[in-house]
Amino acid sequence: MDDRGGGDGLQPGQMTQRVNGDFAQRVVLDTNAMPWVPSPTAGVDRRMLDRIGGEVARATSLVRYAPASRFPEHEHGLGEEYLVLDGVFSDESGDFPAGCYVRNPPGSRHAPFTEHGCTIMVKLRQMRPDDRTNVFVNTTIRAAQETEVPGYLVLPLHADPIGGEQVTMERLDPGTQVPAYVCEGGEEIFVLQGALADEDGTYPERTWIRNPAGHRHGMVSDEGCTLWVKRGHLGGL
Repeated sequence: MDDRGGGDGLQPGQMTQRVNGDFAQRVVLDTNAMPWVPSPTAGVDRRMLDRIGGEVARATSLVRYAPASRFPEHEHGLGEEYLVLDGVFSDESGDFPAGCYVRNPPGSRHAPFTEHGCTIMVKLRQMRPDDRTNVFVNTTIRAAQETEVPGYLVLPLHADPIGGEQVTMERLDPGTQVPAYVCEGGEEIFVLQGALADEDGTYPERTWIRNPAGHRHGMVSDEGCTLWVKRGHLGGL
């Protein structure tokens, strides 16, 4: 997704937009209940989760591409990270079906498109300027690892030894309880399948949760769930 007009939904000359821009606050969004907002590019709509910026924005969004839609070639000023939620997302490097996790580092370029339509969760302008690490993981064919907690499995996707950021796919089998822990550098959770619960509530499929640095919580799932999780990246914000 572009990190200019199509990425933040503002035209040149418009004021800076802030959506959930206070990273010291906990945010919980049932994205199923959010409206799709048209972008300046025909066939591309968004649900804005957090955003700070004008024509160029630091942003986290769900982005829906209509069948046969495409986006102009663009450069990722501070990187792009996305997870394909449904359909097939494509660019010059190949086709990325649902379950693919991709990181395009600062300075990379592409012209994305889709043949039959797709939805992605995308994060823009959230990488270190000197990060040059390309990442591609097809999570549907990579095995998760068992942890010390029975029924709690983790698939590592990316780890930044400098910034401390860790990205994972996590699965809780039915009835699994993960003991309470402190999110030292903050945490984002996106519920991909099933329902997650903690001390504050229950979160159905496609709920987005942002826990600030220092937040403490456990995790439990009666029916089982699959999560995309990023930790350690909000401490300095």
